[in-house]
Amino acid sequence: MSPNVTRRMMARLLAGGGMASLLPGKGFAQSADNLSIAYPGDVPVWDPNLRTHVVGHSIFKCVFDQPLTYSPDLKLSPALVTAWQTSADGLMLDLSLRDDVAFHNGDRLTAEDLRFTFFERPRAEKLDLSGIWRRVSDIEVVSPTHAVMHFSAPMPSAIPWLAFLASFVVPRKYMTAVGHDKFIAKPIGSGPYKLASYQQNARIVLDAFDDHWGGKPAYRQVTFEILGDVSSRIAAIESRRVGLAAEIPVREATRLSQDAQLRASVEPFTDIYLFQIANTGAFTDKRVRLAAHHAIDKEAISRALFGAKAKPISVPAAHGTPGYPADFVFPYDPAMAAALMKEAGFSPDKPAEITLYTTNGTFPGDFDISRVIAQMWARVGLRAKVETIEFVQYQERLRAGTLPEATIYRWGNMTGDPELYSGYLLNPKFPFAAWKSPDISERLDPLFIETDEAKRVAGYRAFNQWATENGYTIPLLQGVASTVYRRIVSFVPYANGWTVPNAYKPT
Repeated sequence: MSPNVTRRMMARLLAGGGMASLLPGKGFAQSADNLSIAYPGDVPVWDPNLRTHVVGHSIFKCVFDQPLTYSPDLKLSPALVTAWQTSADGLMLDLSLRDDVAFHNGDRLTAEDLRFTFFERPRAEKLDLSGIWRRVSDIEVVSPTHAVMHFSAPMPSAIPWLAFLASFVVPRKYMTAVGHDKFIAKPIGSGPYKLASYQQNARIVLDAFDDHWGGKPAYRQVTFEILGDVSSRIAAIESRRVGLAAEIPVREATRLSQDAQLRASVEPFTDIYLFQIANTGAFTDKRVRLAAHHAIDKEAISRALFGAKAKPISVPAAHGTPGYPADFVFPYDPAMAAALMKEAGFSPDKPAEITLYTTNGTFPGDFDISRVIAQMWARVGLRAKVETIEFVQYQERLRAGTLPEATIYRWGNMTGDPELYSGYLLNPKFPFAAWKSPDISERLDPLFIETDEAKRVAGYRAFNQWATENGYTIPLLQGVASTVYRRIVSFVPYANGWTVPNAYKPT
């Protein structure tokens, strides 16, 4: 556990709750050529375009490449695509590709693979990618290194999406030849590492791909040890059984950094933590939803669990990004929360009862945030039954429409673009939204085709405030990327929270 001051703060919020400590199993590998990473979650399946998966994104980036990427300081950078240009009417995107990219089986990557990934598959299969690129009417292959995307309507976010979730180029020839099932059993990409072995929800072993266009990775082998329990990740790095541990609670990272052999990187990044709200049970009443939001002391949670480094947010976007209305604050007001609950017919003696889903260790503090907020809600007449679920279960229930009233969630946006926050997170036309109502679509649809950037950004700021004021979302905190690593690892922090082993090297 953390120092006594942490226990005292947590005791005040959690009324004495504790944390389990699980020891990691055997089999961790660590040497000058090998890097083991204690990581909070697995990929959902070895098809990088099937699901938009924040936790698995860094793993996918090891095995697959994207058309564009981001530098550590969040600058959009060339990757497979070296140059890009949008037409004045927004209906065409001209792309120039590298001519030296090979897939792991030796096949060359060409514009045909890009067309297969972003046009052919999305129209033939049920991929998360399908909704994202639904306005692509064709991808013209001009040459092996030149493609033109054609759109049925403008897609202002097309360029950032080429470096965002589920936008990994897959091999047309190989996938067509073996079929989907055999592909996910033996995936092939063009990334800096090849999949060597895989134990679902346990271990991923990757071998360096020497013919990668970006050069040979310094680490010849990378092992992701999937440790969903945060105590196991802490134990793994503290015992030196891994070289790096991701998603470590801030106070634990601070404690571990006092060890002369360890270092900690704790930085705010573009992900956000929030409650996904479903229109079911007591949360069909707007008064109850708003009361739930007013009752949350986000500043206290940040101090207790994140050393005050996680900044409270009032809308579903990170501070300083274009869609965040800097002049809007949704207040912590327990008196207002109690009054709204009373108006709705509830009180601490006669509480409204809901279910709150929470992951445990998917991101720092997720389980503890949920427990703290459940106690805050109880004070105003909202009794939440806290249930722990795995992230994969969350995705399944989201798509099935069986989520309860509230689920804690981390939304990843490496780009900062407002559409890639609320435009997808709250849009009922996409599989990411928990709340479904037509008034959201009415406000979002025009923004998806708005080519005037100033109007588009202003529209998202207004939408974000409106959605919060209607209780369609309960934003909590801006994310904090907290990583602990051995001093023998030259770690490179990314402002979007990526774990990028091919950017690291032994010291």
